[in-house]
Amino acid sequence: MLRCLVQDHPKQWEEVLTRAEFAYNSMPNRSTGKSPFYIVYTKAPNLAIDIAILPKCKSLAAESFSGSYTDMLTEVRNHILKSNQRYKEFADHHRRQRIFSIGDLVMVRIRKERFPPGTYSKLMRRKIGPIPITAKINDNAYIVDLPADYNMSSTFNVSDIWAYSPPDDAVVINSSSESSSTEAGED
Repeated sequence: MLRCLVQDHPKQWEEVLTRAEFAYNSMPNRSTGKSPFYIVYTKAPNLAIDIAILPKCKSLAAESFSGSYTDMLTEVRNHILKSNQRYKEFADHHRRQRIFSIGDLVMVRIRKERFPPGTYSKLMRRKIGPIPITAKINDNAYIVDLPADYNMSSTFNVSDIWAYSPPDDAVVINSSSESSSTEAGED
């Protein structure tokens, strides 16, 4: 938040710290659903736009302004909710749910960020596989059987995993490091 507020003047972070703190404490938290101000003081802080909540006033002009302002805020809030619903529908339309089972063969995308510094090359393969899934953490994360020469975590987000489909209808037999060579040769 500070980086966004200071932009081209990073040495002036102290001047915007109080605004950042107020903004942070005024916004509802994702996990609690309430702002820190509300949790501590049992009410949201008064802001400039809170003039819509006026004490009983005898001025007709002030009451009219307050009423129209409250209506405008309600209309803006409804538009934002509708807009957010449209964004969600559009995002859900392109989202595909991918569920894999243990033992499924998959192709895994290896992102640049996963490699140790200095080891990534632009010409490296973007996907590796087919490799089997060894464990399911949840519907969004899986552990795959990465080759030993990949020095990285074997846990991948489902967005980086694709189901493997062989180039023809041939059956693919994967020799995992866990299976022994004598099992395949026994009758």
